[in-house]
Amino acid sequence: MSIFNLDKVFKPQSVVVIGASDKPGNVGQAVLRNLREGGYDQPVYVVNPKYRSVLEIPTHRSVLDIGKEIDLAVVATPLAVAPQIVRECVQAKVAGVIIVSAGGREIGAEGLEIERAIKEEAERGSIRVVGPNCLGLISTGSKLNASFASHMALPGSLAFVSQSGAICTAILDLSLKRRIGFSHFVSIGSMLDVDFGDLINYLGNDPGVRSIVLYMESLTNIRKFMSAARAVSRIRPIVALKSGRCAAGARAAKSHTGAMVGDDAVYDAAFERAGIVRVDTIEELFDCAELMAKQPRPAGPGLAIITNAGGPGVMAADALASYGMEPAMLTPDTHGSLNEILPAAWSHGNPIDILGDATAERYGQAIEVCFAAQEMDALLVILTPQAMTDPSAVATVLTEVLKGRQVGHQLRRLLDRMETALTEGLRGQRYSVFAAWMGGVDVEQGRAILHEAGIPTYETPERAVSAFVHMFSYQRNLELLQQLSPKSQVAEDCDRTGAGGVIRRALSNGASQLGELDSKAVLRAYGIPVVRTLLAENLNDVLRLVPSLGYPLAMKLASPDISHKTDVQGVQLNLFNEEDLRNAYHRIMNGVRERQPEAQVLGVTVQPMLQRVDYELIVGSRRDSSFGPIVLFGMGGIASEILRDQAIALCPLNRLLARRIMEKTKIYQLLKGFRNRPPADLAALEEVLVRLAQLVTDFPEIVELDINPLVVSNGTPCAVDARIVLAPSDVPSPMHLVISPYPNQYESHVTTKGNLELLVRPIKPEDASLLEALFTTLSPRSIFLRFFSPMKEIPQEMLARFTQIDYDRDMALVAIDQAESQERMLGVARLVGDPDGVQADFAVLVGDPWQGKGVGAELLKRLMRIARERGFHSLTGTVLAENTTMLALGRRFGFTIKSGAGPGEFDLKIDLRELPADF
Repeated sequence: MSIFNLDKVFKPQSVVVIGASDKPGNVGQAVLRNLREGGYDQPVYVVNPKYRSVLEIPTHRSVLDIGKEIDLAVVATPLAVAPQIVRECVQAKVAGVIIVSAGGREIGAEGLEIERAIKEEAERGSIRVVGPNCLGLISTGSKLNASFASHMALPGSLAFVSQSGAICTAILDLSLKRRIGFSHFVSIGSMLDVDFGDLINYLGNDPGVRSIVLYMESLTNIRKFMSAARAVSRIRPIVALKSGRCAAGARAAKSHTGAMVGDDAVYDAAFERAGIVRVDTIEELFDCAELMAKQPRPAGPGLAIITNAGGPGVMAADALASYGMEPAMLTPDTHGSLNEILPAAWSHGNPIDILGDATAERYGQAIEVCFAAQEMDALLVILTPQAMTDPSAVATVLTEVLKGRQVGHQLRRLLDRMETALTEGLRGQRYSVFAAWMGGVDVEQGRAILHEAGIPTYETPERAVSAFVHMFSYQRNLELLQQLSPKSQVAEDCDRTGAGGVIRRALSNGASQLGELDSKAVLRAYGIPVVRTLLAENLNDVLRLVPSLGYPLAMKLASPDISHKTDVQGVQLNLFNEEDLRNAYHRIMNGVRERQPEAQVLGVTVQPMLQRVDYELIVGSRRDSSFGPIVLFGMGGIASEILRDQAIALCPLNRLLARRIMEKTKIYQLLKGFRNRPPADLAALEEVLVRLAQLVTDFPEIVELDINPLVVSNGTPCAVDARIVLAPSDVPSPMHLVISPYPNQYESHVTTKGNLELLVRPIKPEDASLLEALFTTLSPRSIFLRFFSPMKEIPQEMLARFTQIDYDRDMALVAIDQAESQERMLGVARLVGDPDGVQADFAVLVGDPWQGKGVGAELLKRLMRIARERGFHSLTGTVLAENTTMLALGRRFGFTIKSGAGPGEFDLKIDLRELPADF
């Protein structure tokens, strides 16, 4: 249900607490007290048949006896009676229920059955359920404290969501000390209904939320979570702490890839793909939350460090270096300004050591110089207790300088960049200031001053730098999302039928894996280059194959029972003559008999020996039980599991994502060329990864896939060995993925009323150049009618956002003219769905040369069909009065047209449920 009825949970017009009593320590009473003391000023009711009143509030025997409309119920009874209470809430048309009671899945099968009954009752009435086994929630904008926490949160713009109630109480207590405010503070417990995906969707659409912080132990409905996070992380930072990095036990794996891909590494890959910043400890989570709550995001990596001692400055620089960053390089202007105000012995670099006798005045002067420096995006002020340095006075100066100078600084930087892009101007408005007041009693009052002023303050430079880097990494993630992907030919030349035949035949024969020959046949069907390989059942067969292959040769054991052939001498290389072949064959057979005599031996495979191998790589895939197929890239060979120079990513992939995987490995630097080794064809390696990802996307039956090694010879990659592990799958493609792949079912060929023969298909990430070319065909009038403002060119960020869409959430159809050698995009129609899945907005754009030829009509008609298929009730759009063509098209398709919110605007709307079945 996503965000359905969540407004009534967080902004209720009335609340009932069920189970509150006058007994000391009663949880319901604590909730009731928090509602009253938190300032909630809407009606509050109490249900408890054993009492006449609780906290002087009259009680009711049942929620059905209240006789008033109830938005939110808080259930604080034993969990065993919760199903009956939820049933009554359904009858009373309550919108949402918070169940704080424990006693569900955590106690075993009996508790699971109670949860199942609660969910069944709630679904019958579309009631949203938070919990069970949770602390409750706080919404400061509504002055709602529907929890049994000890305190009300301070108001702010940070949203915090946690599975653990204990973590909630600890964070809340710390936040009061450090003056950190929250817009929402939510404990979701067992996530019987409302989960992380729902809350990210809801909070991401709340203008009062600036950042979202998550503490999670597990995920439900991962596809919804990924869709929500990918959408919201583009507009709001999401920071997450996921506990459980260490697996409880080793998982048996049949391939190198399976052994190399750990569960926690998959979460890392998923969070990165979703744009989530991951932290490792509660300390990091809180430090990052404090910085996000109190300061704007840094626009760049330029960190200035002011310190009154050299050691802490070096510690801060070292901490930056551990993340692959360094302090901002001082420009000559900044260096000169510091020279004018600082003693001659200052550090003359960044970190800016203003010496141990630094006064508050000297600190203030140095801070002002840093504020004025164009190369600075953030400022860390470090203080250690010194005889000449007053921590409280320095804290006061920092707060006064920040108040008096930041607005002027923002305006100066904005004016300086007016001639550049708007985004550069906005960059000047984001300048983060934070501090590290090192010490104990002597600096406590100074810390308190900084906390009160909204300046994040840390006990060590390392913690301060860590918080800065995590916050900046969000900005870096946004920049990566704005990169454009090169084109790939995967969709056009994959032989799905051929590969599927090999896989289905093996499964029908009861095989759990494909041998080397069949594995290579599947790879070949997907355009992945493989070395020619033949099977020989005995030595005579080997000798007969020589004329067709030539020398030198490689010989390998063929056995379904042995994954790591080198363990039994099963790989023999550089065979130049018949004697070499005979000796190699006998070594292989003797090795199997000695080390694994029970193994089934099919014979040996023989293949040409590559004359030159510049690099050995491993590429592969493993089907994760939660996140679906994972693709791996790294250094290959027999030591790959020990060296573990690898990176992984979730499917599906495009070439841009494939390049990012490679860039994370150490061997990537070698692949650019090293000493006498020529560089690898990086584009060809990208294509291998994209094709492998497409293969495991198309066939959920592939459990593990190993190409080890994928050798690079004279720049060209080629699969030398391969192995595929199979298992039947009840989940059809692509539902085994948590990120929706390209939906080729929406491709169609059409002929418009203007006799244009077009391919209508969903937009692809690599369509950015086509969309950019379409924009050049638009007149200023067409641009204004579509975007409601003038634009000279389409920014790269917008190109990326328009082409890299979440197909689960949105849809964009493009009209492609394939008549000429170069494809042309003639038009695009876009659908953006609301998170509740009820309504979607649309927009249509057609290039000027093709307007009036039926392109827009074909796009809109197909978009309406997709919206109906996906269950949206209505489709809406806003059109300017001058756009008479679009208004006429809307009338033709049955849209109602009414005056819009702005002058000269019209709102178009259609009920998709009323469309004829054959529309």
